[in-house]
Amino acid sequence: MLLALEGLPGAGKSTLRDRLLADARTQGIPLDHTGQFSWLSLTATRTLVRLRAGQSADAPEEATEAACRDLALHARFNLAPALVRGPVIADRLSLSTACLLALVHQRPVAEYVERLAQQHRARPQLTVLLTTEPDLCQARLAGRETALRFTDRPDTTARLADLYRQAASAWNRCTGLEVWQRPCTTKADLDQLAAACLTHLDGTPSTSITEASR
Repeated sequence: MLLALEGLPGAGKSTLRDRLLADARTQGIPLDHTGQFSWLSLTATRTLVRLRAGQSADAPEEATEAACRDLALHARFNLAPALVRGPVIADRLSLSTACLLALVHQRPVAEYVERLAQQHRARPQLTVLLTTEPDLCQARLAGRETALRFTDRPDTTARLADLYRQAASAWNRCTGLEVWQRPCTTKADLDQLAAACLTHLDGTPSTSITEASR
């Protein structure tokens, strides 16, 4: 079982990830986690680093190919071995990459979702898109000591939030796989999400999130 956590910087992905890892240990579930990229191709890494800084590639297709190449390596050398041992959480995956590509190159996000979805071995069975309000995300980021990235800036947040919604619809449309869209604003939100996700990761699909979007 592969579960991807997606959403704006500050939406609560890391908080939910850490809660799931802690609860899984308590319940004896061998839960592992990975990041967004593999960083296993030097040429792809150079392109991805530029994208994360808000710099476009020489051509949009070059950036798309770099993202697809990195995702294929991620699936083969990181995700597949981890999934042999048990369920895995990906802290960002294809939707975040598609939104980054669309944001930098000003192109429809669905194009990138469809390309990345072709990497079947990297498809999560469940995607959780945290829809925490952008203003709250910005307030959380303001309390961090690390420098803001391109995607953390207030002027990109509203656009990125819209791209995530479009990406979720495109993902469900082209793969048929579930996307839960929920905020992670309060402790009650976190408790409910953690319980539902852990049940799903343990092999029993949960229907406890009544506002889940598919």
